[in-house]
Amino acid sequence: MQLIWLRSDLRVHDNTALSAAMEQGPTLAVYMISPEQWHSHDDAPCKVDFWLRNLAALKIELQALNVPLVIVHAATWDKAPKALLTLCTTHGIEQVHVNEEYGVNETRRDEDVAAALDKHGIGFHSHLDQLFFKPGSVLTKSGGYFKVFTQFRKVCYARLHYSVPAVVRLPGKQSALHIKSDDVPEQVTGFATPSDALRALWPAGESEARRRLEAFTDEQVHYYQDERDFPAKPGTSQLSAYLAAGVVSPRQCLHAALRSNNGEFETGNAGSVTWINELLWREFYKHVLVGFPRVSRHRAFRPETEALKWRHAPKDLEAWQQGRTGLPIIDAAMRQLLETGWMHNRLRMIVAMYLTKNLLIDWREGERFFMQHLIDGDLAANNGGWQWSSSTGTDASPYFRIFNPQSQSERFDPEGRFIKTWIPELADLNKRDIHNPSALGGLFGVADYPAPIVDLKSSRERALTAFKSLPHRQAETQDHE
Repeated sequence: MQLIWLRSDLRVHDNTALSAAMEQGPTLAVYMISPEQWHSHDDAPCKVDFWLRNLAALKIELQALNVPLVIVHAATWDKAPKALLTLCTTHGIEQVHVNEEYGVNETRRDEDVAAALDKHGIGFHSHLDQLFFKPGSVLTKSGGYFKVFTQFRKVCYARLHYSVPAVVRLPGKQSALHIKSDDVPEQVTGFATPSDALRALWPAGESEARRRLEAFTDEQVHYYQDERDFPAKPGTSQLSAYLAAGVVSPRQCLHAALRSNNGEFETGNAGSVTWINELLWREFYKHVLVGFPRVSRHRAFRPETEALKWRHAPKDLEAWQQGRTGLPIIDAAMRQLLETGWMHNRLRMIVAMYLTKNLLIDWREGERFFMQHLIDGDLAANNGGWQWSSSTGTDASPYFRIFNPQSQSERFDPEGRFIKTWIPELADLNKRDIHNPSALGGLFGVADYPAPIVDLKSSRERALTAFKSLPHRQAETQDHE
């Protein structure tokens, strides 16, 4: 008997471990519920709810293949070896199959499980699934992990020209097993159920993920490069939550993008090329997790930036978290996050740079808050984005390049449509005033909206001074190894 241990791969199509297990023989599926571990990783309640809803949808797909789904409980991952060993012993499991996950806790968990199973003669097989290339196989000429995305992408392009990763075939239905599937819980203690409105934004299941992928790559991807930075437009794929949970695979996304661009990933339609680049950014940050484990441990990628003197400013942090900074584009973005579990990517950069530069608050505060609220929370992507914005990370934005949130607002929400959606108290302002209502001096119609908590110009100078004072100041030119 084979066992597939499902984690961030909640699908039956293009699931490497599932196909491998079912090729070997009769297969049972297991999912582990680990609430204390999820809390320690700052997983958002809406994310846990989304994963449970997808697990319930997956159970139906597995039943169509005659694969029972059982649920085991291990509050923390150090209890995973015992929980899985008990299951394997009960059902006579000979081999356990998993799709690789990355990060120091995930790696340690899998090593401990493999060791415990090995003592009892049970095999543990780890499969490459959520990445195009195995970490350690895309390296610099000197044999190290890449620190700069453009160089990493160049090698990926060369590899893709040689061979595009194939989508794994859906296994055939197996003979029925006399094992009853467990009920998928609708809620896990400690994680509140999100609003019906939020849940309605993110329907569960592979069919919904594939519908979004097809709708995006059929038409919208061709406008992606031009429209992806405008939060009031439907310019993005809205697939990030499904990718994070593994309801759709990067390979499925890549193949759909290639179909939209006549098989090209470097030339042709600029929108398709740009979106494939975003898939490679996702890949890059996961390789960074493996190559530089310190980023899994809440450490800066650039060690010299650990000496930065961040401000302890709890009131400013709270105003940022609640969308009360007095800067409409920042507050609208934060309200979008709180209400939907998601934030537009351009806005993620703007609010991150505002927190770490204008407020000079430690990027780890923002990284944690995002994970506690994002339905698409992913350690590698979230950490990579925050460290890029704060100039502490790989391929980071130079410390002296600081977005002006007001000019970003004027550029990417020129009519104020996005702001008016999330800050209705500003809805009566014209498209000039809405980006900076404080200039009106508290006139009628904006009385309920706070004054800016910080001056953009002086706070920018404060950030520049803090970065310039680092012992080994960040080089203005990037390290291109």
